[in-house]
Amino acid sequence: MTALLDSIGYSGWVLHTLIWMPILGIGLVLWADEQRAKYVAFWWSAVVLILSLGLWWAFDPTVGGIQMESATPWIKSWGVSYALGIDGISLFMVMLTTFSASISILASFNYIQNRQRPFYALMLMLEAGVVGVFLATDLFLFYVFFELTLVPMYFIVGIWGGARRIYAAIKFFLYTALGSLLMLVGILYLVYRAKTLLGAPTFAYAELLQVPLSGTEQLWLFGAFALAFSVKIPVFPLHTWLPDAHVEAPTSGSVILAAVLLKIGTYGFLRFLLPLFPVAAQHPVVVNTMLVLAVIGIIYTACVAAVQSDAKKLVAYTSVAHMGFVVLGIFALNVNGLQGGLVVMISHGISTGALFLLLGMLSERRHTREIEEFGGIARVAPWFATAFVVTALASIGLPGTSGFVGEFLVLLGAFEDHKGLALTATLGVILSAYYMLPMVQRIFFNPLEKQENREIRDLSKREIVILAPLCALMIWIGWNPTPLLERMEPSVRAVIERVEGATIEARARVEDEVNEGQIVDDGQE
Repeated sequence: MTALLDSIGYSGWVLHTLIWMPILGIGLVLWADEQRAKYVAFWWSAVVLILSLGLWWAFDPTVGGIQMESATPWIKSWGVSYALGIDGISLFMVMLTTFSASISILASFNYIQNRQRPFYALMLMLEAGVVGVFLATDLFLFYVFFELTLVPMYFIVGIWGGARRIYAAIKFFLYTALGSLLMLVGILYLVYRAKTLLGAPTFAYAELLQVPLSGTEQLWLFGAFALAFSVKIPVFPLHTWLPDAHVEAPTSGSVILAAVLLKIGTYGFLRFLLPLFPVAAQHPVVVNTMLVLAVIGIIYTACVAAVQSDAKKLVAYTSVAHMGFVVLGIFALNVNGLQGGLVVMISHGISTGALFLLLGMLSERRHTREIEEFGGIARVAPWFATAFVVTALASIGLPGTSGFVGEFLVLLGAFEDHKGLALTATLGVILSAYYMLPMVQRIFFNPLEKQENREIRDLSKREIVILAPLCALMIWIGWNPTPLLERMEPSVRAVIERVEGATIEARARVEDEVNEGQIVDDGQE
């Protein structure tokens, strides 16, 4: 496979194609008639997915730096370039995005009945924006894609959402846009410092890494970037927009939101916060604050999820808890923690995306999401129940599923230096069973009393095509996570080395200053 990809120059054009093919697909969808738009969108996104699969073989797992790099000057006077690249951190995020987009579009065939062309055009725009976020190696380009993702998601929620869709869409937009403005200020300050050093402005990620920043500068810039990414994740207490957006969004919107949009925040921590501001990232106040907020988010939102009567809102709150585990792993600042955080990101995208798909299918059949309205569905829809149980078990982290691998590594990494917080976070694993299993029991295995539930049909062929690969990935990653860990480990180690190297440099600088002071004192004597 590698030889075949090399023979067609795959590495030279694939990253550009993954961004521009969905954009080209927007025109094809809008040109198609109303009834065929969904088929054009699906097959076009499927081609993008197939092209992205080649990254698995084209990517060199032994290299920790950016691969397949390309840079073309865009706005020369500002030092802006159209620069793309990929490493072991962004690799899985790109593949997760292309996979989730195809699944989400296919799942929308029955749900979206009006304004189909603009809906599927917005889905392709969202796919292009998210892929661009994960591939951009120029901070200006990254910010453009980061903001671009807000537009299609705003309209997807605001037009095709539920009864309170306008409120949810505006809340989502305001939270994310206001947070990102501070990040823009931070980016501009970095560029200003780079200009004073290099004599010319630059937004290139590799060059901004070399900009010397004092500890105070790093703390302020860390805060500006962290706020934008924390809203996106979202970190407690900035999470209140997420349940509203999930509940009101159409099924495909919830899937994309859970599977990839939330990951932009945690990806930002790994790609920008830790490497650009390594001194601030390991400051005790920063680390302890982020860890405490992560643990609070895990426990608090798990408790809130347990008392929800709306099944979709319950799953929405679980997203905050899962992302809390990711933040916990990142600020453990070791290989186990970062790798665990990445696996949780992948697992959460698959399992929580599947839960939203299943609940959407159930809502299409019964036109309700209230848990008490169901019961005994496993008797009339056994395949539906099987897929839901497998997904629920992966979500709570049952050994042998993808959820267990990620959470185990996160807790292992956090336990190395923060034993108390790690032990407290394990309550989140217990609480996940407390809120998830009763929901499964009440929907599928309680007495079949309501006549409406007796008429629920089992999974269709289309729905099996949607759910089968998701369930297979949950089990495959749970039993054999090694291929994933091998590809992400060099990049994770590069991040850790960058952070640890900043500590060594800081200590050496202090020692030099002390030695210089001693020499001056000796001379005065």
